[in-house]
Amino acid sequence: MRIARVRVDGRASTAVVRGRSVHLVKGGVFGALEPTGERVALSKAQFLAPIPRPSKILAMAVNYPSHAGGRALSTQPEPFLKAPSSIIGPGDAIEIPPGTSMVHGEPEVVIVIGRRARNVAAADAERYIFGYTAGNDVSARDWQQGDRQWWRAKSADTFTPLGPWIETDYERRIALEGWVNGKRVQRGHTGQLVHSVAACIEHITASMTLERGDLIFTGTPQTTVQIQPGDRVEVRAGEIVLANPVVAG
Repeated sequence: MRIARVRVDGRASTAVVRGRSVHLVKGGVFGALEPTGERVALSKAQFLAPIPRPSKILAMAVNYPSHAGGRALSTQPEPFLKAPSSIIGPGDAIEIPPGTSMVHGEPEVVIVIGRRARNVAAADAERYIFGYTAGNDVSARDWQQGDRQWWRAKSADTFTPLGPWIETDYERRIALEGWVNGKRVQRGHTGQLVHSVAACIEHITASMTLERGDLIFTGTPQTTVQIQPGDRVEVRAGEIVLANPVVAG
């Protein structure tokens, strides 16, 4: 099932995506999804971030061998936190803030947690996964390298594009691509992760409780590229396509 948040005729609603239509439903993303009987074409629905305000976002550092650039791979998952306030939806603009001159996109498969998770064994981790979506861990490399903490390099406003829907049919091998201006610049799949999704959930929940709706960015493959105002950036995760323009902040 593909579950989304959409705006139709000025109204924000939860919807189920089927083919070329969205079917509006009652309640939230994690609700009963009771149909309202209203259906609209995809072209008439504005997709919003499917999870607008999770309690937390964790992102995995260097979780593809191809992204390591010769660095030694960590023997354990290495998560860091991103601010929920940095989330934007499909079609919203990624703003390059003043003071940085080296911003990269990082296409990633994003796991959506479906229920509270604490001290979860890797063997049981998939029971806590609601689904996945596409995300972009936008990163200001000069801030990332120059600051002692990654607070603004990873969490500046608009630095976490997300969506357009959650795919609840979770697979262990999800294709992932990054595109800039119609050119593919990165490619991989989650079967290549240094630390599997299950291992990441086990590691995180040993110290931090995950709540329903929390997000795990699983990592980006290969070498990222700089993005600039005027660019159009896409993340393709499975059959999900997340596209955002880039503008000057």
